[in-house]
Amino acid sequence: MTENSRYILLSFDVEEFDMPIEYDCSITLQEQLTEGWKGLQAVMEVVNYTNVPATFFTTATFACHYPEAIRKIAKEHEIASHTLSHSNFNNNDLIESRIILERITGKPVYGLRMPRMMHVDMKDVKQAGYKYDSSINPTWIPGRYNNIDKPRTIFTADNMIRIPTSVSPNFRIPLFWLTFKNFPYYYFKQLVLQTLAHDGYVCLYMHPWEFTDINRFDIPNYTKRGSGKWLCERLLRLIKDLSGSAEFVTMHGYLKDRHLPV
Repeated sequence: MTENSRYILLSFDVEEFDMPIEYDCSITLQEQLTEGWKGLQAVMEVVNYTNVPATFFTTATFACHYPEAIRKIAKEHEIASHTLSHSNFNNNDLIESRIILERITGKPVYGLRMPRMMHVDMKDVKQAGYKYDSSINPTWIPGRYNNIDKPRTIFTADNMIRIPTSVSPNFRIPLFWLTFKNFPYYYFKQLVLQTLAHDGYVCLYMHPWEFTDINRFDIPNYTKRGSGKWLCERLLRLIKDLSGSAEFVTMHGYLKDRHLPV
């Protein structure tokens, strides 16, 4: 890394596909895992083809069902925690999920992202042994959260490094999975480039289950629009288009090379 370089922190929330439950639709745990697994296979085809590093925030439940796949990903990428389960949470899940992921991968787990960007006390995160947290989307998502008052870029709070997911500098338009699939491609890419120029890095996040066909599920159209092959092709295009403007790095790698205490 050089002082004037720009960086892309690409991340995926590897999890059970439990979204249908939010909309009163029945789906078994095995079905949730199967959709997540199919999506992860599709994502890895793109990531491996483009040879870019990424951070995979993984639930321990998913990792326990697919340990060989997680071990293989950990050889080239960063595995971080998405807690124990995507549907339920208590504070003990913080340390338990880290221990499980470290046992499976044989590597330290430095980062945490809470499911659905749920609030969590940073003192508990610190006590559970994490070095950074990426559980803030510093914008307003109706019905989810309002983080307009939070910093847009990396900051420290309660002795914990926080890596917010990126939003545009002017209007805090979130650069995440919903805008990636619903905005016109050119407009999304321009927002990413604008943020790169302003902040020097951009933190993007998506879910593997988006990259398989989920159209049969009774969830809002804006959440399943463009799923499957169409989204794989869009991700491939984005990675290729951004590779000339910035370097892809894992979150821990970015913090480490900036000489932050991780």
